[in-house]
Amino acid sequence: MRSRIRVAVALLAVAVAAIALPVEAQQETASGLTLEAVQVDPAHPGPDTLCKLKVTIRNSGDKIASQLAFTVTVGGHELPVYGNQLFMVPLRPGESTDIDLYNFWSTETSRPAPAGNELDVRVELREAEWMKIEVVDEDGDEVEVWDPLGPVDGLPTSTVITLPFGS
Repeated sequence: MRSRIRVAVALLAVAVAAIALPVEAQQETASGLTLEAVQVDPAHPGPDTLCKLKVTIRNSGDKIASQLAFTVTVGGHELPVYGNQLFMVPLRPGESTDIDLYNFWSTETSRPAPAGNELDVRVELREAEWMKIEVVDEDGDEVEVWDPLGPVDGLPTSTVITLPFGS
């Protein structure tokens, strides 16, 4: 039963977003996880614009990584939704994986429009866990089991993109 809950959590952890504006990663961690791209749609938001956020992460390691914890900052203000969320997306070795993060508004009551014509969006991968994922037989049912193997060293890693802002 716990295995089924793990699978359900993994499926619910991913937000849906259609994205544009790829940006090259700034650094690779010693563990081999690289933020290859950060994409925001629309690429030129104005005030009160709903923005879709997506990242591409490359796993150059030799194991699956998951249980991803992010910090996202928009215009210098941290988005609180990431404070207690984990994304249960398997990052397979030798592959790049797109991950839809949470949508955000370009401005909010607590986060006014930037003073200039640019909006900085910073994405940090602050934690991840190595995983063993296998399918096992549990009472006649095939169940996917995720077993944590330990934290990914060399994190956090981050990148910042600057979007043109305004109408």
